[in-house]
Amino acid sequence: MQKITVLCVGKLKEKFYQEAAAEYAKRLGRHCKLEIIELPESRLPEDPSAAEIQRALAAEAAAIRERLPRGGAVIALCIEGKPCSSVELSRRMQELAVSGKSQLTFLIGGSVGLSEDLKRQADWRLSMSPMTFPHHLARIMLLEQIYRACQIAAGTKYHK
Repeated sequence: MQKITVLCVGKLKEKFYQEAAAEYAKRLGRHCKLEIIELPESRLPEDPSAAEIQRALAAEAAAIRERLPRGGAVIALCIEGKPCSSVELSRRMQELAVSGKSQLTFLIGGSVGLSEDLKRQADWRLSMSPMTFPHHLARIMLLEQIYRACQIAAGTKYHK
């Protein structure tokens, strides 16, 4: 069974996000071993300088590296990544598993994103859209797409 870790900067505070994440985690339990790891987001002033943002990104990257599962593939969610269809996501997840990378780790940065260094080290940079979304919503969207990818692989009618 494939192991999927979603490593996120920031906690889900709103009840509707928590409920949506719990629902997809429950659904995914039949298809993979899912782990969601939440890391604290660095505090920034209202109008942070570029240096303050870089320090926050570096601190968050260090926390991510400490919790990063060993082995497998790392997928960084970032706007400059390559978008793909749900079918392509399913295919790529299956290809990674067949190639021996049964551990997949998806990285979701906080409100200022992910450090450039982390993105460079990722096996795959994935963009959900050229639009910008709150990182909390991106987590729910990612969980739904992972669930959809599993349903596609299983040949169900969830993906029409």
